[in-house]
Amino acid sequence: METEEKRALAVTVLRDPPSPDLLCQPLGYLFADHFRQRILCQVFDDFAAGNVVDSSLAEVVVHFLKNDFGLHILDEEKDLFPMLRLRARPEDKIETLLVQLSEEHAADGIDASDIVKVLSVHLENADDIMITDHSRDLLKRFAANERQHIILENAIILPLAEGLLGAQDLRQIGESMAARRNINYADLSPLPAGGGTINV
Repeated sequence: METEEKRALAVTVLRDPPSPDLLCQPLGYLFADHFRQRILCQVFDDFAAGNVVDSSLAEVVVHFLKNDFGLHILDEEKDLFPMLRLRARPEDKIETLLVQLSEEHAADGIDASDIVKVLSVHLENADDIMITDHSRDLLKRFAANERQHIILENAIILPLAEGLLGAQDLRQIGESMAARRNINYADLSPLPAGGGTINV
């Protein structure tokens, strides 16, 4: 990372999930996770620009990819996308985009697994993490693809969901996302009115 402040921000953002209470506004939770993924992309750009990776930051990255990243994909594939398919109107014409995003999820999941393998081998052996040409290409590809993916979801999918999904739809999505994280939805405290608004 370029500065200690930038590194500290990356560690904090990737280590700490959004507040569980934000699950009461699940679209806001997904938007917050997109911010975390944008930070991850910047970290990968920084990794790819150097020759040696910060091991402590790599540990945080591996944990994020093995846990939170997969949960986010499931949130969208199992909850958001199916609900959008139920509520979308013919004129919304979102099926092609949803199929594209699902294909990107699958490809990004493969790259994420490969990145975890590359970083984990060095972490387990307490080796310096040297960036090879293959690793550099992998990191740069993931970052570029993920940025484009986030742009589409923030600009089209989340605003469309905010317009199409009703309160019960959002509650159902939030309950499922909470259960996926072993959180009791009934224990959560909704944010004040407007707290889940999506701003793109």
